[in-house]
Amino acid sequence: MSEAFDYIVVGGGTSGLVVAARLSEDADVHVLVIEAGTDQRTNPSLTTPGLIPSAYTHDGFIWPFKSVPQEQLKNRHLRQDTGKVLGGSSLTNFLMAMFPSRQNLDSWGKLGNEGWSFDDLRPYFKKFSTTQAPSKGVREKLGGLSYYQADLSGDGPVQFSYDDEYSDVSASWFKTFAALGLEMKTDPRAGSAVGAFQNPSSIDPANRTRSSAVTAYYTSSVAARPNLTVLTGTTAQKIVTVRHADHAVATGVQVRGPDGRVRTLAAKREVILAAGALRSPQLLELSGIGSRTRLEKLGVPVVVDSPGVGEHMQDHLMTAQLFPVRAGVPSRDALRDPRLFQAAADKYANTRSGPLGSMGISAAYVPMADRGGVMNSESRKALFDRHLNRGSTAREREYGLLRELLETPEAPAVQHMLFPGSLTVTARPDTLGEMFESKVPYDCVGIMTLLNHPFSRGSVHAVSADPAAAPEWDPRFCSHPLDLEILARSVQFVERIVDTPPLRDVVDPNLKRIPDIVADDLESARKIVRDYTVSCFHPSGSCGMRPREQGGVVDARLKVYGTANLRIVDASIFPLEPLGNIQTTVYAVAEKAADIIKEDRRNGASEPRTSSML
Repeated sequence: MSEAFDYIVVGGGTSGLVVAARLSEDADVHVLVIEAGTDQRTNPSLTTPGLIPSAYTHDGFIWPFKSVPQEQLKNRHLRQDTGKVLGGSSLTNFLMAMFPSRQNLDSWGKLGNEGWSFDDLRPYFKKFSTTQAPSKGVREKLGGLSYYQADLSGDGPVQFSYDDEYSDVSASWFKTFAALGLEMKTDPRAGSAVGAFQNPSSIDPANRTRSSAVTAYYTSSVAARPNLTVLTGTTAQKIVTVRHADHAVATGVQVRGPDGRVRTLAAKREVILAAGALRSPQLLELSGIGSRTRLEKLGVPVVVDSPGVGEHMQDHLMTAQLFPVRAGVPSRDALRDPRLFQAAADKYANTRSGPLGSMGISAAYVPMADRGGVMNSESRKALFDRHLNRGSTAREREYGLLRELLETPEAPAVQHMLFPGSLTVTARPDTLGEMFESKVPYDCVGIMTLLNHPFSRGSVHAVSADPAAAPEWDPRFCSHPLDLEILARSVQFVERIVDTPPLRDVVDPNLKRIPDIVADDLESARKIVRDYTVSCFHPSGSCGMRPREQGGVVDARLKVYGTANLRIVDASIFPLEPLGNIQTTVYAVAEKAADIIKEDRRNGASEPRTSSML
């Protein structure tokens, strides 16, 4: 392939395919997408909602990351598996469509990023997706869902829908939170929400299969565009640059093809990184963009000294607890029986319904709470005063924004999720699929507690100049004491949830829960957090968008500082982790990124500042 492309997009995942599809709408530009994985859009292991855990039982569809030992979590190794297929993690995630709050996204702008507030991003959440309204049967089952606003649903290519059936356990979930005074009053997509709610899933209602970036943005008509080229089975090794007095120009990307041949593909306008929060910083470092000290140790020539690359990583911590259910209460664990699984498979094949056509996860946004319920303002203030310093450093200002958010009575500190089957946390899992294997002979449901706004900051860095070497991922979970304290109190609140009817009547008190600890006191709750917390697979922030002097890697136009034509468009640019599952925010950011790139091209701002780039 000798021709040069206007834009080379590195990564054909959730954000990469969005940007490539939007840029190639202009017939005058030629776009190339480089993707390490293959096209698996028709693989039933990935397209069938109820088979999602099977994607994690081997490394065929994912990049398998393992953390360094986590000191605050009993030195356990954690898994972080990201999609290695065309469509990326949008083809391997757990389908949950959650939306950030107004205050959450407004904090992005307050960190010095003009044009990145809730109102700036709101149109893009509607642009990328279309949501089918919940059916009458679903509404009746789950108490009406009176908060649902049809006008927030959008008209984009990614399809969201509600499951065709929810169990009695989900119905009990909603009634329990209503009894606790946490009934949802507003649509979570509107920017402010507290209480139990039913999130839609990224499932196409027409055929009850997964809707992903590859099915939505790389349709047959898009693939037929003569100005769009997609290379699968091709791994980016580094970005090729030319150094000038005050900036670097990206001239292409060095890749290794499926035949093992290494070559360089030329970019006339821009190189766009969409490799994700773990791979994008590694690629920058392999290309000479990162901390001078770190690059020199790797033996990589320094192109741009950018100490923030790979730092400031954020991720949602999630504590998983398993509760046995009484006889007759529905659980996906019943599908361990081969006969029941075959019946479910036959039903899905024939009618596209039943447990394999859905996920059945229900959610709740809850402010800071403990065993006694939602904490009052004095208790929240005392906890923050004990663990936070007020100051003017970049990190202290950032923590101040998080404190301001979490001290708001209606701000959800955590997201609780009801999982309709087993969740098993092991200390050093060989595969992430182990988490979804039941280790007890009775049926269970899981309750997950996800920390929406973590204070801990981790890192991801290249450990070798060899592109085949995996980067070192260190999330440093609970390295900031507030994460442990908020999570522990939230685990105590789980005790209140399962002790409140009607959910209390779902749990069988005579069978062993996992962990077999009742979190009636804080120390017991802390032990549960240390032993049973994992990543919720939402890494972000490792190439943060913020002023350069505050450790930023990209500016508000998503250009990498010190370069003329290199951008990043994936979750690594998030200044602060958004609440809830992040796939919707990744899509929205990618849609906005495409508009920024198009606008800069129209204005001539994307022209590299050199006459000898090729």
